Amino acid sequence: VSNKARYGQYTKTFPVLDGRIPSVCEHVFEENLRNSEACIQRYSELLCKVSKGGGENAILRHTQRNKKLLVRERLRMLLDDETFLELSPFAGVDLPYGDVPAAGCLTGIGKICGIWCVFMANDATIKGGTIYPISVKKQLRAQQIAIQNKLLSVYLVDSGGAFLPLQAELFPDQSHGGRIFYNEAIMSAMKIPQVAVVCGSCTAGGAYLPTMAEETVIVDKIGTMFLAGPPLVKAATGEDISSEDLGGASMHSKVSGCVDHFASSEKEAYECVRNIILTLNYELPPEETLEYDDPLYSAEELLGLAPRGYSYTLHIKLILSRLIDGSRFQEFKAEYGTTLVTGFAHMEGHLVGIVANNGELTHDASLKGSHFVQLCSQRCVPILFLQNTAPHAPEPTSLSQAEDHTNRLKAQASMMAAVACAAVPKITLVIGGCYGNESYAMCGRSFDPNFLFLWPNARVALVDSRHISTFPQARDDDCIGDDSELKHLKDKLDEESSAFHSSARLWDDGIILPQNSRKV
Repeated sequence: VSNKARYGQYTKTFPVLDGRIPSVCEHVFEENLRNSEACIQRYSELLCKVSKGGGENAILRHTQRNKKLLVRERLRMLLDDETFLELSPFAGVDLPYGDVPAAGCLTGIGKICGIWCVFMANDATIKGGTIYPISVKKQLRAQQIAIQNKLLSVYLVDSGGAFLPLQAELFPDQSHGGRIFYNEAIMSAMKIPQVAVVCGSCTAGGAYLPTMAEETVIVDKIGTMFLAGPPLVKAATGEDISSEDLGGASMHSKVSGCVDHFASSEKEAYECVRNIILTLNYELPPEETLEYDDPLYSAEELLGLAPRGYSYTLHIKLILSRLIDGSRFQEFKAEYGTTLVTGFAHMEGHLVGIVANNGELTHDASLKGSHFVQLCSQRCVPILFLQNTAPHAPEPTSLSQAEDHTNRLKAQASMMAAVACAAVPKITLVIGGCYGNESYAMCGRSFDPNFLFLWPNARVALVDSRHISTFPQARDDDCIGDDSELKHLKDKLDEESSAFHSSARLWDDGIILPQNSRKV
């Protein structure tokens, strides 16, 4: 028996949470359940839409005329025969410049030959693999995850280059397209392996991506690499030349030396990648099966605990009891700052520190959170933040309230500093609202968590649209104007704060179903 397994036996003495739903809360549970079912229906509809890529005609053109595999078929050949975590599948949906399902590429985390890796795979059925601003943002996020977690990266390149009408949002700035190539160089210096497969067109700036990888495989007849294709060569020089002669597999593997491996088929290419990964001299972690208990309460009941609004929030321990091993929780400062719940638990055998909203982030709650986060950092324990922040703290109406307000802000700033400086993995799960300054202290996106996921019912905004009339600016005619302008602002906030609006813009790493939270 390993030390870790033996140590796990002792943790079964952690106190067990009471996860029974009080009868007086059943009406709230039912309201939340109805809201969750509506959100999940929209989630399912969007997922179905995104999974179809560029549509039936584009799929036929991709598979029949171009003789290429679909992106998910490619991943099935590349990855080990087990599930993988897809990131941000709703990115690019219903953006101002149009619909770009999944941002035109699949990114995620899976295993190849037992080694965890990040993959980035263009979907050429979507706009011919054209790169949009949201595509760049999604690929940069995948690279950031690879850098932060030191994960091997694999690129499946099948791209027609940048979408020129949006070049001003793609090319010139620090976090635009060129950053992908900069990151490749930085990852190489960090000794993070990168392997690329040219399994389609690889045009203009996109041609740098495979040439900067450590090893590159190109597929015969379908893989091409050039800065400008045959039409531009014809326009510039008058010369007729085929794609194969200009930048095909034979030319790059025999003449230019830009690629390292020639593959006669896609199947051979992905087998080659798996063989390359076997040469990385990685030491696989020992196969240790962690023993753990399931929660004592059904994960399906999380649908009735996911709040439709802040006023429909039930006690956070009801959610915890359905997420953690054996519903066991070693609480920290249980009687102090009770609007924030902190403590230790196990998630599928892994020890985690939990920081969970249970009301407003008061002065005492913030100090407690700051103390606990520093404790986790000191002990090298990863932190899971369950975020459901209060929509708006009321404005102070007296001197004593103003002093309390100032003390609260100072304590929240202390917690923000602790969260920002905690040198342990941090995962944030937004289970309800992600509002205003309290979301920063709960490790919102700007505080750089390793991952941030949303439940479908989540709301992300500076303020809650349902409370907009309580803000001084909303009562100021010079700021807002008449009632029709206020209504327009509320409608705009309501639309922009939905989880789907957030995920479409990559403000998170994806929407996950409550019942799948443990696995994710």
